[in-house]
Amino acid sequence: MEITLNGQVRNLVKSPVSVHDFVASLDIGEAPVLVELNGEAVLTREFSERIISDGDVIEVIRMVAGG
Repeated sequence: MEITLNGQVRNLVKSPVSVHDFVASLDIGEAPVLVELNGEAVLTREFSERIISDGDVIEVIRMVAGG
């Protein structure tokens, strides 16, 4: 399955995959993230229900605090 993540094309071996499992596979730690799937914001409570399909465009933004 081919998707676009943050502007870069990637191939996923596992299909279907939920947004939750996909984000967990990114190994970005426990920091909260914002996810957009095909231009639509995905609420955190929907991560387990939303399924990523071939050709989807995903933006994942990791929230970090700083000062």
